[in-house]
Amino acid sequence: MNGGLIKGWCPGAHRPMAAEDGLILRIRPPGGRLSSAQARGLADLARAHGQGTLSLTTRANVQMRGIAPADHAAILARLAALGLLDADAAAEQARNIAVTPFWRAGDGTLELATALADGLANLCGLPAKFGFMVDTGPAPVLGGTSADIRFERATDGTLLLRPDGATQGQPVQTAEAVARALALAGWFIASGGVKDGRGRMRTHLATGHTPPPGLAGTTPSAAALPEPLPGPCAAGVLAAFAFGELQAETLDALARLSGEIRLTPWRMLLLPGLATLPPLPGLIADPASPLPRVFACTGAPGCGQALGETRAWAAGLASHLPPGMCVHVSGCAKGCAHPGPADVTLTATTAGFSLIRNGAVSAAPEMEGLDPESLLRHPERIFGIC
Repeated sequence: MNGGLIKGWCPGAHRPMAAEDGLILRIRPPGGRLSSAQARGLADLARAHGQGTLSLTTRANVQMRGIAPADHAAILARLAALGLLDADAAAEQARNIAVTPFWRAGDGTLELATALADGLANLCGLPAKFGFMVDTGPAPVLGGTSADIRFERATDGTLLLRPDGATQGQPVQTAEAVARALALAGWFIASGGVKDGRGRMRTHLATGHTPPPGLAGTTPSAAALPEPLPGPCAAGVLAAFAFGELQAETLDALARLSGEIRLTPWRMLLLPGLATLPPLPGLIADPASPLPRVFACTGAPGCGQALGETRAWAAGLASHLPPGMCVHVSGCAKGCAHPGPADVTLTATTAGFSLIRNGAVSAAPEMEGLDPESLLRHPERIFGIC
């Protein structure tokens, strides 16, 4: 197994990543949903083999960390029994699909996601981070979620296939949708989108590559709704957790309340059909809470690549966070907790923290060599508070 560990790679279940506190495993529930039994099974695994907590990712996946290498085989066997394990690492990597949590029975979303997963199992050559999206619920909601090939809907409900970075999508019939998506992925590979095992659709289009007429967009998709807040919503109730971390006992309790739990890319869980939730450890159901707008990785000392501690002072910043703003505190330049731009990004370096406004960790910093304690004493330097 040790030969499959790749430091700094996005982990999977078959191919975990080594950290200072043990292995990190990422579980990709099919369709972004967990049955009550599956959720309770994951809670049991976290208690028995992990740190008693689970992490929600921005790809609507679940992570366990602190796993002893000797326990890996037993965890895989349990995940397989729960129906949460792909056949192998290649199949797991290929099934990189985000699904809207707000799908409705009969709208075709789950069927399309399942068919797409089956089709991707036979496609080779895509980069590890190349992802797909099925955002075909009542209204698009995943506009802020990273994906390279997207299924969306036009304002009249027509199913659209859209490469990320294009302003328009191609109308497709349900029966041909997966074949068209695979053809678009094949064009990306054939036209040089993959370089040294990496590559993203948006970048490829921005460098002047244009899909062939049969895959080019002709119809704009409906405007995506803003990212939802914790609490009641039309589909049920959304439960958030600071830094996307929830205790195994809390997941177990939620699983007993609902027959199904849907994962979201906003580090929240959707419990369909419920209107309220009881108070549970770590659960945030207040839409006014600033904590869901604070992103921070594990940081030092849990991650060997982190150049500074992150979460303790990220939590301290939460009380100063102005309404509507989000802040990302990253232990290194990888930006694992929040790959996209944030209103304020603070990145640990060997010389202190750098500050970036309205950008991701890769953007040029406005200030460098900042001391966390000083910033906590003067949050106006970060957020521009008068």
